[in-house]
Amino acid sequence: MTEAQRIPALPAPFSFDPGATALLVIDMQRDFLLPGGFGESLGNDVALLRTVIEPLAALIAATRAAGMPVIHTREGHLPDLSDCPPAKLERGNPSQRIGDPGRFGRILVRGEYGHDIVDELAPIEGEVVIDKPGKGAFYATELAEVLAERGIRSLIVTGVTTEVCVHTTVREANDRGYECLVVSDCVGSYFPEFQRVGLEMIAAQGGIFGWVADSAAILDALTAGLAGSATSATGSA
Repeated sequence: MTEAQRIPALPAPFSFDPGATALLVIDMQRDFLLPGGFGESLGNDVALLRTVIEPLAALIAATRAAGMPVIHTREGHLPDLSDCPPAKLERGNPSQRIGDPGRFGRILVRGEYGHDIVDELAPIEGEVVIDKPGKGAFYATELAEVLAERGIRSLIVTGVTTEVCVHTTVREANDRGYECLVVSDCVGSYFPEFQRVGLEMIAAQGGIFGWVADSAAILDALTAGLAGSATSATGSA
């Protein structure tokens, strides 16, 4: 087991074992983030979500350098929509519902251009991509099995949107016994108030669902961990 590390966070420092921790990147998809896509067609300001891309790209790079797994998710449905329940399918304005034609292909349908992850955060070979039909990353997916196979006990959670898919996944993870750190500048919402309150809810009451920290604190911990590993390797050579 690798040495545990600590990250300054709310409501208290977050302790984690890099060898048992994964970075979870939730739904950083073109349909949600690109100008002219599904998210913007609903009247949302995608610029609020796009602020996440730069710090998240840096965090992904540092996580890869540290040898920690990066797991990506994509919300979307089979082309025949057989995995999309009526309660979800019938939401939204006519002609702007799941499966309807959009600027980047059929909205939230697997295999369409808009369903895939933005170029800046594209998975690399060997990284797991979880296709999920719901808001939470555990529902009707193989995520639990993937984490168990890798001995993962802690999750560093990023992605969009803070109050929907991120929150749902963190709550699901908490119920399953995972320790979750949500990265404040690497999660985003179309609504600034939802972003603020969503983060406050996670860390409230002594960390009812998890911890919250910014990416700078995590990068510092990962960098220190790499430096420590290098020193140990040099000293034992």
